[in-house]
Amino acid sequence: MRMLISFAALFLSIALLQLSSGGVGPLDALTGLDRGFSQPEVGFLGSAHFFGFFIGCWWAPRLMGSVGHSRAFATFTAMGAIGLAAHVIVVDPWFWALCRIGSGLCVAGCYTVVEAWLQAKVTNETRGRAMGSYRMADMGASLVAQLMIGTLADLETYIAYNILTILCCASLLPLALTRLPQPETPKATRLRPALAWACSPMGVAAVIVAALSSASFRMVGPIYGQEVGLTPNQIGSFLAAYVAGGALAQYPVGWLADKFDRRWVMIWLSVAAIVACAVTVATSGNGTTSILLASAFFGLTTFPIYSVATAHAHDFATSEQRVELSAAHMFFYAIGAIAAPYTTSALIGSYGPEALFYFISAGHVVLVIFGLFRMRVRRAPEDRTRYVYAPRTSFSIGRLLGRSRER
Repeated sequence: MRMLISFAALFLSIALLQLSSGGVGPLDALTGLDRGFSQPEVGFLGSAHFFGFFIGCWWAPRLMGSVGHSRAFATFTAMGAIGLAAHVIVVDPWFWALCRIGSGLCVAGCYTVVEAWLQAKVTNETRGRAMGSYRMADMGASLVAQLMIGTLADLETYIAYNILTILCCASLLPLALTRLPQPETPKATRLRPALAWACSPMGVAAVIVAALSSASFRMVGPIYGQEVGLTPNQIGSFLAAYVAGGALAQYPVGWLADKFDRRWVMIWLSVAAIVACAVTVATSGNGTTSILLASAFFGLTTFPIYSVATAHAHDFATSEQRVELSAAHMFFYAIGAIAAPYTTSALIGSYGPEALFYFISAGHVVLVIFGLFRMRVRRAPEDRTRYVYAPRTSFSIGRLLGRSRER
């Protein structure tokens, strides 16, 4: 309990940051469409966010080494707050894309700082409880952020963005006021994408497909929701159902991934994701309840794929490679997430809202075929690591997970 209390400031900072960053994507989509942005332009905002996220993941450890944890966190928070507040100055998709790069930098940088701080303070005895509390704070705030969307969309634009700006600024206070001494700055993780491919090509493919699914749904989902007749409140519930479904899936999927060949788990998850896409399209005209249940089903089938993929890849890695392997997976996730929102929004503009799920289904079909091919090339390892829920937060998450993968 003492450990959790000592980390309360870090968890509160993350929760406030997630409330802010989790709300800006859907709010941008709904506000942009209302102000005359085209659907590809709205999708481009999501791609800009992940471009900033990628830069932030790379830059944050180096900035911490120069100015320390607290100042780095303050710098990234300021970038996020400036990006949010600037939305109301100029209503233009290209200007908003620059703002969203700032929000992406903020998210990646702040998560890197908090995870580095946690890593320096946890022990092997407290790591499990610390990570559990960290995940609860992050995912719980993400769920609430989606539910806020309807309320924010009903407000005046400047008020809505001011609320998100205030939440972003407020995330600075708990960490700035904590009495915890700043830890030593960890060495920046080397980025070696080739390591991920060398350990598991199947893992790389699954990470990219997970990015296509998640980034497309979370950034372009509001466009789909509006196209099928959902109100802003219902769009918020639509996105929240996805997050809830993904959270509920972690334990049963983790049990399956530890018991059976993880490639089969990924393949069957992808098959289920294809079914979920078909169900979502088929139920789009059957009322709000059907759409929300389909969204939860989609989250249940797609959300855990990233963690299963990383667990499978770590089965082929040495203990010394784990931190760099986690960073390499984050690199491939960021690449997929940058490409997905613009691509899917352009497809929706040309072929209608169901194109979002056709695109995601195509990605999972490719993963199923590639997975079956890889099973013919390489046998499953006899000694396997433990399944771990792997957040897609920063290049340094592998260091925080530490020995939690070891049997």
